[in-house]
Amino acid sequence: MNLAEKDYVVLVQCDIVKERCPGYLCEKAWTERTGGFAEYPKDKPYRMLTLTCGGCCGRALHRKLTLLIRSLKKHEKIMKDRIVVQLSSCITKSNFHAPTCPHVDYIKTLVGNTGLDFREDSVIDAKSEERRKDGEYHSER
Repeated sequence: MNLAEKDYVVLVQCDIVKERCPGYLCEKAWTERTGGFAEYPKDKPYRMLTLTCGGCCGRALHRKLTLLIRSLKKHEKIMKDRIVVQLSSCITKSNFHAPTCPHVDYIKTLVGNTGLDFREDSVIDAKSEERRKDGEYHSER
């Protein structure tokens, strides 16, 4: 996937985590193009929208994304091949918030069913990576 050909980024965050997390570190990683956002060109202007998965099991995400696809096409002529979904680290990695989302594979299937491209991770914290390597944070996948 060529990220330079994308215009619209949809960051999907865990609904449960968002009850506590303001999303600051994801926004910081996006702005600085670090972590899961490191491959996005820094000089390209993107539009970004943040959504939650809608809660366990993530099924609401499909409805949210299909409405977004229709709305962007109708109002701005942005087609779905110009949109990329970025699954945040609170969904894809075990961390201090919680273990890896037990529904992450289902969420990937739902996003795939919309025809949108997707990527994984937002914040990649060095301390959390070390804890994952040491087995302190476990992946359920």
